[in-house]
Amino acid sequence: MLWIIGLFVVLSAESCDKKSSGGNPPAVDPPVAVADSFTNPLLPSGPDPWVYRKDSLYYYTHTLGNRIAIWKTTKMSALKDVSPVTVWQATPGGINSRNIWAPEIHYLDNKWYAYYTAGSSADLSTQRTFVLENTNADPLSGTWTDKGQLRDSTADYFAIDGTVLQHNGNKYFVWSGHATPADKTQRLYIAGMYDPVTINTKRSLISSPDYAWEKIGTPAVNEGPEFITGPTGKLFLIYSASGCWTDDYALGMMTLKNGGDPLMATDWIKSGSPVFVKQPSNKAFGPGHNSFFKSVNGQEDWILYHANPASGLGCADFRSPRMQKFTWNTDGTPNFGVPVKINLNVKKPGGE
Repeated sequence: MLWIIGLFVVLSAESCDKKSSGGNPPAVDPPVAVADSFTNPLLPSGPDPWVYRKDSLYYYTHTLGNRIAIWKTTKMSALKDVSPVTVWQATPGGINSRNIWAPEIHYLDNKWYAYYTAGSSADLSTQRTFVLENTNADPLSGTWTDKGQLRDSTADYFAIDGTVLQHNGNKYFVWSGHATPADKTQRLYIAGMYDPVTINTKRSLISSPDYAWEKIGTPAVNEGPEFITGPTGKLFLIYSASGCWTDDYALGMMTLKNGGDPLMATDWIKSGSPVFVKQPSNKAFGPGHNSFFKSVNGQEDWILYHANPASGLGCADFRSPRMQKFTWNTDGTPNFGVPVKINLNVKKPGGE
């Protein structure tokens, strides 16, 4: 997540630092017994939360600032009961030694990969995206090998929040970056991948902050891209908009046209309104930088995101990871509802 110097609190070594899309609101579960429930937040702190499910296990991580750690669990509702394992530590003085943000763990081509943002300077101008590789079956074991920076060599500028899309047999890398070295606006770019550690096309711009709700705070921001495929097969790109230092950080949505090419900006349709926004009464300010997962029984879709518990807390460690079930509208689009209230008993994901 982009931190603006002077607007965020001093971070510790552990730090990194709505409107619905339409249709009917998601069904509300009836009250549940405490034994069958959990409460948000899942952890006291956890900016930029990410989870990846493989087999019967969930692998969770979030921004820690100076390292990458993984929580391994069979139940996302019990994340607080898990001790994280540090799998990679930054080497002082390297190009990827500072401000380690937004790690994502992916299992691709029978190997584990960790994509993350890092830099070498306090002014954030050196922030780029990098990747680690691990051939062990268990990502908490084995060796994580530094595979270097992922970049378009013709546009080696500020680049953060990288993620991987697998679509129609092809891989794509998507991130938030600047148009030029002097540009400050954060935009979304995509490039084709030859393999999980190599970009093989020039980057394509697919989204810039266009609407007023994407431009709250200066500079304007599109970041934190994540993908989800709906029950009708439609591909959606959910992203975070406006400054994370504002209470109005929110989620926007883009939809790939049927048969569209992810590298073509004209094949993406951006929704004119945000799809997930702050809910002050539920102590959810600046909700964003999300990921998605299926419940243990495979029948429910859940969104994982961070939010602040009070106004004005910005881009620091007050952001905590939260999760909630969401539904799908009749037109095939996701309906995330509103951020759920903290400390409220919520029914655990199906199968837990």
